[in-house]
Amino acid sequence: MFSRVTSSTMTQSSLRNLQNNLSELARLQEQATSQKAFAVPSENPSAAATTLGLHAEQRRNEQYARNLNDGLAWVATIDSAISASTSLMNRVRSLTVQGANDGALDATAKEAIAVELEGIRDELLAQANTSLLGRNVFAGTSNAGQAFTVDAAAPEQYVFTGIPGSEVTRRVADNATVRVDADGAAVFGTGADSAFALIDQIVDDLRSGVNVGPRLEQIDERITAMLGTQAAVGARQSQIERAKELTMDASVSLESRRASVEDVDSVEVLVELKAQELVYQSALAVTSRVLQPTLMDFLR
Repeated sequence: MFSRVTSSTMTQSSLRNLQNNLSELARLQEQATSQKAFAVPSENPSAAATTLGLHAEQRRNEQYARNLNDGLAWVATIDSAISASTSLMNRVRSLTVQGANDGALDATAKEAIAVELEGIRDELLAQANTSLLGRNVFAGTSNAGQAFTVDAAAPEQYVFTGIPGSEVTRRVADNATVRVDADGAAVFGTGADSAFALIDQIVDDLRSGVNVGPRLEQIDERITAMLGTQAAVGARQSQIERAKELTMDASVSLESRRASVEDVDSVEVLVELKAQELVYQSALAVTSRVLQPTLMDFLR
């Protein structure tokens, strides 16, 4: 059985082949310009699914990085505030030692010490009310503007506005969170037992002629509490920094994996593109020589 090959059949076959070559050429040109291995998921469903998963992991890792940066800002702010507060309390101790020397100081000298202590109390209160981006770092999850306020009815009573037991945390990994705030009550004390009230009591003793020597033990206890909290904050800062290093490593790894699936090898694509251009040009040349003139060409 013989099959009849007509000019129309040859023309349609040639056009179909040319169209296939042109489609492949367009695909390679798209890869070369976009640097992507596929334009739509249907071109490579398996790679597309893998890419979507990697993109999700990257977004999650980026969120962890933002959480870590925010957490570092919190703990650094707290560390700075406690360091300043400790220095102030050491100055309070030094002044208290001076004020305890009743035999060498007259009322005027003690008043000068009392005035300086009142200034230190105000500075210490400002440190206790340190905030970061509108959030007080010593008040936990409370939305109060200040961690410590002065009771109008009893000026020497300092009210802690934080929520007892509350913690501000940041998620730094899929199964890990870190506390980034500090308990203001543990650092500065509350009410009549606060560092501010202690300074007020020392001032009152100086002005009333009471020896302030016994207050040294209370000062030391408050300094010890501050240093203990600062050490805990330092440990959390180290944890956050380690988590940040892991997050950076994960970011590099995820990007490498994504690029291996989603991006193309530029050199390889350019070589294939050049080869496909040669194939297409050759096909055009061969087609123009193989197709015979039709009757219509002679009638023109």
